Amino acid sequence: MFFALLSAAFIGILTAACRAAPSVSFISNTQLDPNGVFFVSYDGVVNVNSFQLSGVLTYGNWQYAGWYTSSRFAMLARRQLPSGSWSTLQLPHQLSTNDSHNVIALGVSPADGKIHVALDCHSTQVYYTSSRAGFATSGASWMASSFGPITTTLGNLNIGSTITYPQFVVTPDNLLQFVYRSGVSGNGATQLAEYNAGSWSNVGSWASASGTYTSTNGATSTARNLYIHGFTYGSGAAHVTGTWREQNGAVSCSSGGLTNHDTTYFYSQDKGRTWKNSAGTLIGTSGSNPVNVNTAGIIVDSLNADHGLMNQESQVVDSSGQIHAIISYVPGRFTQCVTNYEANRTEYARPFHLFRHTNGTFTKMEIPFPINAVGRSQIVLDSADNAYVVLPYVRIVTASKASGWTDWTLAYDGTAAGLQAFGEITLDRARLSSGLTSTGTTPSAVKVIDFKLNG
Repeated sequence: MFFALLSAAFIGILTAACRAAPSVSFISNTQLDPNGVFFVSYDGVVNVNSFQLSGVLTYGNWQYAGWYTSSRFAMLARRQLPSGSWSTLQLPHQLSTNDSHNVIALGVSPADGKIHVALDCHSTQVYYTSSRAGFATSGASWMASSFGPITTTLGNLNIGSTITYPQFVVTPDNLLQFVYRSGVSGNGATQLAEYNAGSWSNVGSWASASGTYTSTNGATSTARNLYIHGFTYGSGAAHVTGTWREQNGAVSCSSGGLTNHDTTYFYSQDKGRTWKNSAGTLIGTSGSNPVNVNTAGIIVDSLNADHGLMNQESQVVDSSGQIHAIISYVPGRFTQCVTNYEANRTEYARPFHLFRHTNGTFTKMEIPFPINAVGRSQIVLDSADNAYVVLPYVRIVTASKASGWTDWTLAYDGTAAGLQAFGEITLDRARLSSGLTSTGTTPSAVKVIDFKLNG
């Protein structure tokens, strides 16, 4: 049993209008650490969670990975692509608690070539460090001394003490941004900070806890948070899909369910300063007038809080600038009231491909493969916009753009291959890396699995 980080490179493009769904090929399996820390919390593990987004990161000719070893120290590794050997270093920080939310996020600021690391937070202070300038591209010796001290601020910027879901993104003009939630589940705001000329500044909250939600059962809730499926740049804009989680449990039919409801979409054409709905109407300004649950025109798939809708799932932007998201929930044909979130999702939850057309409308299609797990799936597209969805346990299903993403095929079955995956995966979206984990309570190996996406 082991943890794994799976990476892939695109080859080939769709060349025939009727070509079948694309395939994938297993290439290699290499080990980073024989003893990664292992525990289960919130139905997940800290070394691999889909919302981690950049636990594995490719920049230039180098691939980076972050995890916690069995002694709980944060580890970073680097290899030269495509098949160089891994070098590892240990940061002077130990995982503070057994919480699978406390993942490691990696980023690179293109302007100065620094590697940025944010880690170990769940409604707590964040731990942060960055490397010396140029370290991301120099190929210099991989040593911890090339990183600064671990701080509880984002460099020069104090972002508070209730941080969750840290992620780094790069803007079209090569600025590094930091996306995170402040506050707590059911009462939090989604925030944005930006790194420029060697320092961090606050852009502000762009999705708030305010407003009143009235459930289909008549119950109301006056606080919530937006869980995002990503903050993804494409065609010059930042695109966000997400789901609201209400503070008041009465909005759901059962205390054993989730208060997540609806799928939202909005976008920004000025690096997260102002926001528009799918119709192009201005709906919010970061810092002064953030989007909220009552903002008009942002719901693109309506669903009440009775179906175990997953939060923090996955999205990607296609070559024409249109958003594609994976959402999952228990369809009404199985039950109209999820009473046991874990059990009902494992037995009944299905993944759906939700995507936007150029006219601003959305289509949702069920992917005909059950999740068979509590957790999340991940979607990526190749250069021809063929879709690859990695379901829990590293089951990869694919569909071609030529079919309108209807010819879903099982291209790789990690369960049948004996990978002994725990569940969720994490993607290196520059090189299509993903992660998997094992069952048990003892330390498990951390490995990298390479796949070829055949297009």
